[in-house]
Amino acid sequence: MMVMNMLVFIIMFIFGNIIFVSKHKHLLIVLLSLEFMVLSVYLFFLLFLSLINFDLYMLMVFLVFSVCEGVLGLSILVSMIRTHSNDYFQSFNLL
Repeated sequence: MMVMNMLVFIIMFIFGNIIFVSKHKHLLIVLLSLEFMVLSVYLFFLLFLSLINFDLYMLMVFLVFSVCEGVLGLSILVSMIRTHSNDYFQSFNLL
């Protein structure tokens, strides 16, 4: 059962990476794939820390940092939509 759970988390993380690498047209899809990878890492930590009977306070710290990462990504998305009126990376000139 433990091996099956580990396999599910690894597959979730790999699918998140595949979406992150292949769907780089819209910023929103990239942010959603990053949140999916954070969710898979969170579930892995939950399983691992409960397996070794460790305190789950580290999960709360991880959730705080992941929420901060999500809010930062959304603020970048909103500022990009306000300045360029869409979230395409092609219309966003970095120079």
